[in-house]
Amino acid sequence: MTKLIAYPLTVFYLIVFSLILLIFHPIQWICLNVFGYRAHKKSVDILNLFLVRCLHLLGVRYRFENPHQIASNQAVIIVSNHQSMNDIPPIIWFLRKHHPKFISKKELGKGIPSVSYNLRHGGSVLIDRKQAMQSVQAIENFAERVKKNNWGAVIFPEGSRSRDGHPRPFKTKGLLSLFRQIPNATVIPITVNNSWKTLKYGKFPMGIGAKIEFKVHEPLMVNEHDHNTLVQHIEKQITDHIKHD
Repeated sequence: MTKLIAYPLTVFYLIVFSLILLIFHPIQWICLNVFGYRAHKKSVDILNLFLVRCLHLLGVRYRFENPHQIASNQAVIIVSNHQSMNDIPPIIWFLRKHHPKFISKKELGKGIPSVSYNLRHGGSVLIDRKQAMQSVQAIENFAERVKKNNWGAVIFPEGSRSRDGHPRPFKTKGLLSLFRQIPNATVIPITVNNSWKTLKYGKFPMGIGAKIEFKVHEPLMVNEHDHNTLVQHIEKQITDHIKHD
């Protein structure tokens, strides 16, 4: 019965979702090309607020637990497990003071209104997973931008999303590269739970009624830890709080 109800709700959601992306695409272009980075960043924040609220049409609820006071005038590295594309708008919105920028696969850099434009022009980096050396260099250049501007670098070290909520082993090269390039950064580990349930039936219909939870763990200073030990600690910190239900 739940899946049956999901069909019309998904159609309604996809119509609203598509309209949001189409409307904000020219808004982003105008903000960036006429008013500059800050206006563009504000348009991206509002876009992602709309995307967060849009999922309420599917009965999705959010809980973003962040009890930590993390200064915004410093570079941060946001490390999270990855369960669906619906992980991303809440991270952008709820951590917007850190200017989140993403390490994304190059395929996302075209064909998606608003999203592709922001990835190409908003400060993120697009990498080709088949070109390991080029990807490392691209991440290093990205890290320099993050350090220079006191932005937040967002990385999903699993490499691809978990389709059932169970974590994948971390791929450490990208994360270690960020540590080397931004040694004074603060690491913000995040555990995401239940985002995968929005895609539990596949892309259509979407899952309804999920309660997506984000838990921000104790921030860690990169320069106070051995890098390999830090990666292991972050992975354990994140995966130990993933719910298996």
